[in-house]
Amino acid sequence: MLVRLLYASRAADDNHAAAIESIMQQSRTHNPERGITGILCYGGDIFMQVLEGGRMEVNELYGFITRDPRHKDVVILKYEEVTERRFYGWTMGQVNIDKINPSVLLKYSSRPVLDPYSVSGDVSIALLEELISTAAIIGRT
Repeated sequence: MLVRLLYASRAADDNHAAAIESIMQQSRTHNPERGITGILCYGGDIFMQVLEGGRMEVNELYGFITRDPRHKDVVILKYEEVTERRFYGWTMGQVNIDKINPSVLLKYSSRPVLDPYSVSGDVSIALLEELISTAAIIGRT
């Protein structure tokens, strides 16, 4: 059974760059063996990440994330069973929202910032879909 989990969190400390680098390195090292794919978006102190894979593996990873000291205010935005992966091309792709044209964010939000806490999970997925279509995601592996 494949699932897709979308969550948001805030960086627990002010060293966002180190946290992002650490998360990406861990994801790219461990996700292939777990069969997990996905994308990490970040802007300011906010992370938004989608994880796809087997139900047990995704649930286990999400449990780890909720206990990870790099994250706080962790919340599930959307969780669903899927028949196929949408983010299959990335062991963990990444998007720095600060480098995206603000008009893309305004299409999905009231302000040109990443704030998944104020929109629905479906809106956040739509943003990710647009980022894929505009080739804004880096780190395809």
